[in-house]
Amino acid sequence: MHILIIEDDLDLGAGLQQALRVEGVSSQWLRRIADLPLPSCIEADCVLLDLSLPDGAGQDLLARWRRAGVTVPIIIMTARSALADRLAGLDGGADDFVVKPFETAELLSRVRAVLRRYARQASEVWTFGTLQIEPRSYAARLDGVALELSPREFHLMLALAREPGVVVPKGVLAQRLEPLGDALDFGAVEVHMSNLRRKIGAARIRTVRGIGYLFNA
Repeated sequence: MHILIIEDDLDLGAGLQQALRVEGVSSQWLRRIADLPLPSCIEADCVLLDLSLPDGAGQDLLARWRRAGVTVPIIIMTARSALADRLAGLDGGADDFVVKPFETAELLSRVRAVLRRYARQASEVWTFGTLQIEPRSYAARLDGVALELSPREFHLMLALAREPGVVVPKGVLAQRLEPLGDALDFGAVEVHMSNLRRKIGAARIRTVRGIGYLFNA
């Protein structure tokens, strides 16, 4: 999992990165809207967004992203606790709203809940027929038997399973795996994908030629 943090507070930003690192979650921390990539280049699994940023309002950024078709889950983090602010955030396209100060454990739980909803799953154990995935414990089972997956194979599987039935471009997968080490080229992605297919069944992952891969739920 890769999280994009947009937060100008130095202590909170550093603390969130450390907490995510302990959970085995990679992250990128940016403090200004000007530092953000173009909407089409946002490849994070989830965004943690502060509403008060040095060079603009997080609410305006949220609105622009949603108008541009950015569908990544977004959780607002803010000290504003008024009902009007919460309603504006949620109705404006946010998936959740957390008021500062908050416990990091609760925030991480909310991230997992949002990602679970996007994957259309009802519990911490994601079920796709006889395949079960446990994102938090980095475990997977096929027909009740534990699978031996490398970190890259597991993250590839998770990246596809989060969007069942949606074609995920090969370049997006390469970027999502980059936090695990050196950036991957397309050839490396294909090798890891081949190994993953062999372990979970080739029919579960369809190649869309010239674009990427689709996970068959």
